[in-house]
Amino acid sequence: MVNWIWLFFIAAGILYGAANGKADEVTAALFDGAKSGVTVSFGLISVLAFWLGLMRIAEQAGLMAKLSDLLRPVVRFLFPDVPKDHPALGYILSNMSANILGLGNAATPMGIKAMQELQKLNPDKETASAAMCTLLAINTSSITIIPTTILAVRMSYGSENPAEIIGPTLAATAIATAAALLADRWYRKRSGGGRASRRPAKTGERGEVRRAANH
Repeated sequence: MVNWIWLFFIAAGILYGAANGKADEVTAALFDGAKSGVTVSFGLISVLAFWLGLMRIAEQAGLMAKLSDLLRPVVRFLFPDVPKDHPALGYILSNMSANILGLGNAATPMGIKAMQELQKLNPDKETASAAMCTLLAINTSSITIIPTTILAVRMSYGSENPAEIIGPTLAATAIATAAALLADRWYRKRSGGGRASRRPAKTGERGEVRRAANH
């Protein structure tokens, strides 16, 4: 669906430019955009390599483990229906720790593994469990202390103070995480602490319901 949306925007822009006699400007903008994308990408490589290397040093120094230990009580509170020693909790801790440090590339595989482990605990394989919805909410709105990618982009464009985004990013992600958790708790209570949504009725079941209603 997203691909179709982008295709619509691109086609609409080209057609609008051609209709207004600005086809040359549209062509120049296309090439300038491609050139800028390549230039920014090369600039990001060095900055991201530096930050990722720095975070790898922090990981090997035990910072990630310490952060996971600090988050463990929080995770136990947020995921009460996951057994204490289940592998899912370890992946959830790693995912949250990586997101907090701005390591989205490292957080993604941990989040996928956590979802796979939570699916094993899910009694209804066709419907996301409450724990899976909670993980999705946290992963989407995660508190970020060091926004690595944003810092890299600002540095590549020559920002005088690229780190000034850290404070606003921390505040914005904290508010987003609080809102996500409040919504998650509300839906959990609304559904009685069980699955986040009811399983949609299958075709045969819908037919039986209609026949019962008619009688």
